[in-house]
Amino acid sequence: MKEMYPKNGRVILHVDMNSFYASVEMAYDPSLKGRPLAIAGNVEERRGIIVTCSYEARKYGVKTTMPLWEAKKLCPHLIVKKPNFDRYRAASMGMFGILRQYTPLVEPVSIDEGYMDITDSFELGSPIEIAESIQKQILKQLDLPCSIGIAPNKFLAKTASDMKKPMGITILRKRDIPAVLWPLETNEMHGVGKKTAEKLKTIGIHTIGQLAKANEIQLKKLLGINGIRLKERANGVDKRHVDPESVEEFKSIGNSTTLPRDMTNQQDLFHILESLAETVSIRLKRKNVLAVTLGITIRYKDRKTITRSKKLGNPIQQKEDIALAAKQLFLKHWNGDPVRLLGITGYDLVEPDFAYKQLDLFSYEKDAQKEPLIQTLSSLREKYGKNIIERAGSHQLDPNNQVGTSTSFNKDFLRSFSQQDREKE
Repeated sequence: MKEMYPKNGRVILHVDMNSFYASVEMAYDPSLKGRPLAIAGNVEERRGIIVTCSYEARKYGVKTTMPLWEAKKLCPHLIVKKPNFDRYRAASMGMFGILRQYTPLVEPVSIDEGYMDITDSFELGSPIEIAESIQKQILKQLDLPCSIGIAPNKFLAKTASDMKKPMGITILRKRDIPAVLWPLETNEMHGVGKKTAEKLKTIGIHTIGQLAKANEIQLKKLLGINGIRLKERANGVDKRHVDPESVEEFKSIGNSTTLPRDMTNQQDLFHILESLAETVSIRLKRKNVLAVTLGITIRYKDRKTITRSKKLGNPIQQKEDIALAAKQLFLKHWNGDPVRLLGITGYDLVEPDFAYKQLDLFSYEKDAQKEPLIQTLSSLREKYGKNIIERAGSHQLDPNNQVGTSTSFNKDFLRSFSQQDREKE
């Protein structure tokens, strides 16, 4: 079996769940199977936005980010359900749990997709046998369909998984690139959007094959370093490793200060909290993360210290939001005694890309009007990298020239919240 694996290269799988939210709902309620189903915010209102839909709904032209009224016009018998994120989180954890049974080298990239490096899993069978086993196990245990791409690197694996949906398994080797990828238009390549494709046309590049053979000086002048990267991808070159450490939970980002004197004046204490909120906001922006849970620390004159935290309805990063949440917690738990120290800490941090990709999961109905923009930002980040667009202020410097606790990639849904060491509100 080992002979079926490359001697020097890698074997990478990209597992992509098919119509994930809708599929989870159908697994939960089998009566929905085979019927046009959509998940949307504000299901009672015309301004609701389609987040995802079943393949049966797609046959009628229903699409993600489409207004609900338009979707119902195309498909009058469309079944619309509100999202159940606890249900999706549980399904995601179950799916990744299955993947880790085959290899410890699993890198989730969102709630419903991830990479696997099965190079050293040859004892479990050939790559295609492992992919088939994964697909069958996820379907049997979770009643969820998925597509899997098999390739020597991440880019080709991702490309392959998109080729056959639903329930497809596709092998894409480097030697297949000239016949399979090069004839395609550049906008069909993972990493190339409409605007980039239009720019490439200005220098005579219309196909992936032409991109693969393009002049690097021209590409760099046109697209910067991303132009060189795209040429490498067009030639099947992608040196990124599958990184299981990318799912390690963030610890926390916070700031505290010992007051110049013991204070009891509420307005003075609020000013301290606002200052702390500004510092925490800057550190969150420097790390490009948002806090799902906010905690405060209060130390009294007698050195008695309490810590209280609250899981927020929406991930926050802005100074005003942090200050407001901190003040609310403070007022609820302050006993009126003189305060010696105050602190604010953000926990359960998530990257903005993930929050946006899930169409602002925590404040869907309130922010429905932003959903097309969020989807666009997500698409741009997915195609060109998570740093292609950043919010204003993301490059602010920490006034204390300090950086918060070291962070790594985190997906809220991939791990349950672990807060037993903190007393919650």
